Amino acid sequence: MTVGRSVPRDDAFAKVTGKAKYAADLEFPKMLHAKVVRIPKAHATIRGVYPEDAARLPGVVAILTPEDLSKTSSDETWVPVLVRERVRSYADGVAVVAAETEQIATEAVKHVRIEYEELPAVFDVEEAIKPGAPILHGEGNLFHTHRIRKGDVEIGFGEADVVLERIYIVPSAEHAYIEPETAIGVPEPDGRITVFGSFKSPFDVRRMVAKTLEAELDEVKIVPVSLGGYFGGKDEDMALMASRVALLAKKTGRPVRISNSREESILESTKRHHYVMKYKVGAKRDGRLIAVDIQILADAGAYSVKTPLVTYRSCMEATGPYFVPNVRVDIHCIFTNNNDAGSFRGFGSPQVNFASESIIDELAEELDMDPHKVRTMNAFVEGSQTATGHVLKGPVTLKRCMNEAISKVPWHTVHADHSEGPIKRGIGMAASFRGISLGGEAADAAGAIVSIQEDGKVVVSCGILEGGQGPRTVLSQICAEGLGVPISQVRFLDWDTSSVPDSGPTVASRGTLVGGNATKAACDHLLKEIYDVVAQILDINPEELTSGEGKISSKKNPSLGLSFKEAVAQCRKRGKKLLAVGWYKAPDTGTHLETGQGIPFFDYVYGADVAEVEVNTFTGTVRLLNYVSVHDVGRAINPQLVAGQIYGGVCMGLGTALYEEYILERDRPTTLNLDQYLIPTAMDMGPVTPVIVEGHLREGPFGASSIGEPACQIVAPAIINAIANATGRRVYELPADLERVFLGYSLKRKPGRGSETKHK
Repeated sequence: MTVGRSVPRDDAFAKVTGKAKYAADLEFPKMLHAKVVRIPKAHATIRGVYPEDAARLPGVVAILTPEDLSKTSSDETWVPVLVRERVRSYADGVAVVAAETEQIATEAVKHVRIEYEELPAVFDVEEAIKPGAPILHGEGNLFHTHRIRKGDVEIGFGEADVVLERIYIVPSAEHAYIEPETAIGVPEPDGRITVFGSFKSPFDVRRMVAKTLEAELDEVKIVPVSLGGYFGGKDEDMALMASRVALLAKKTGRPVRISNSREESILESTKRHHYVMKYKVGAKRDGRLIAVDIQILADAGAYSVKTPLVTYRSCMEATGPYFVPNVRVDIHCIFTNNNDAGSFRGFGSPQVNFASESIIDELAEELDMDPHKVRTMNAFVEGSQTATGHVLKGPVTLKRCMNEAISKVPWHTVHADHSEGPIKRGIGMAASFRGISLGGEAADAAGAIVSIQEDGKVVVSCGILEGGQGPRTVLSQICAEGLGVPISQVRFLDWDTSSVPDSGPTVASRGTLVGGNATKAACDHLLKEIYDVVAQILDINPEELTSGEGKISSKKNPSLGLSFKEAVAQCRKRGKKLLAVGWYKAPDTGTHLETGQGIPFFDYVYGADVAEVEVNTFTGTVRLLNYVSVHDVGRAINPQLVAGQIYGGVCMGLGTALYEEYILERDRPTTLNLDQYLIPTAMDMGPVTPVIVEGHLREGPFGASSIGEPACQIVAPAIINAIANATGRRVYELPADLERVFLGYSLKRKPGRGSETKHK
């Protein structure tokens, strides 16, 4: 059996030995290097672009301006390849210079003259919806709202014994992947364009490049190469980069590369959505939740690309994994002059998880109850109805995850610890449910190609991208299990957008589910062909056959059969098809536009985390002492890879909790490198215990579901709850840095006057 084994990753050796080739490692003959021209303003009208001085510099080959782009109308709320009339954020590009070297291109950027008129800008999501605020698009900055209406919240609050109202804030954040973005456009002899790069969503990139070039899809090929992390990023920004190099490659007839520095990467890339969340919760004296009213402002930044999708998931999960009879949720999407906010690991869940899990702890404190008891009392079980009216069929393993989590720690001892002295120890927990795959966000399907070679070896390809999470290995394991051959006989092929079916973006923790089901479907098609032939040879019914350990044999008499290689040879003699395309479409989902009632996701995964921390109340320093992370993954196809996702998720969530914030000071971005934008290091991590629960998802390949995003989405609230347990003071705005823990507000240094402070 291959499924359930910790098979080594097939790309591990190349990566740890430095043999893997990333986009910035690629070289092409006569390749040019390009840099983007921007203005130092977040909101301005462009009066003119004058590249003549830059064009005269030795080594400058071409300069791309908005005049090189089609003037056909397009949606102005979609982030532009180059700005023609109006800059709406610091990230916007106005021109691109291509030169013989990167150094020449960097110098030439300084010589492109841009005439512009600065406009008033707005960076605060609450200010953006006030009368008189600068308007970015259309008639106002509020451009979309998601709603849930269930029961009657006013009646619910009237019946409640306790009502709490709180405001929670999660800031904008940078993905901080180790590899900055690179894209290389290569003109082909037949006039087509190939783009190599660090892509997360190659098929989406192809669509945008084709649209930009006014070309057909088959005239553009996107080749993803080894990806140095993305965590939801490398999305729209990579589509922009690919479009720019494709235009320049077409214009010059030479390969063109753009490779971002760290500062350029952070300045241009999309960010996690900044949320301001107002939660009102009503409960009975025994802890039962009665009503929840949630009002959220989501900062979309300057464009709307992913915001309606991110906030859809937030809306559906805003009440947490608890039964509440009366619910009102409104999530408003707001334009500001900040960076375009896009996909970020968790996709809208970490923000609402922070709020919902914080207020559950506060409710427990108000009622003088154990937070674990309040959670288990209200937790979803089979037959529970979610805020959208979705009746859960199960397996619903939420309580099992909660109980597993506290069984691994001295919960009752630490939770009641109120020792004297400046060093305080605390413990906190958080729980979650997460909709599987895309759900109501978009149509959800994937394809895979499996081919059996004449020597019995198997090759598999699927448009699910390897971004470090291990799908090449996992899909190979599913293929091996599906055909009953050793994993050593399976090879996963590199692919491009011309060689595999469009399987959508590798997002929403959907890779194992949709890619695995597609792979398994292809294997099922192949086994049917093989079983028909072997059944004729053995003179038995095909239904009596099984495949395993490299052999096709009788279920009743295992000694009767053929080796897999012999069976393949017999199929080839008869001209049987030994290539199959598997296709999988997730079950239909959807919710009512006005009430949010319906089935937003076909099923859910569940998890519970516990954090133990030590807080120095003299300095505000927080140290993670121990972390337990329990997640139902359906079936662990590769337990080691699942554990790896949990370790990485805890580290990323630790950054959300204690360190990470993309900061603008005096309306200028100041955290443009990793010496300013703080992320956790190995020294900041404490011991992490991953606990794998296998609830066996009915819809999943061999029961598997997902883990990539669930692993990070409840880390911050678990740590914040632990800090509150240790100090008796709660942090309402992330991150819980030294100042917020010690003072209760953040100190922000302003350029030129380090003594100034800003209270939040």
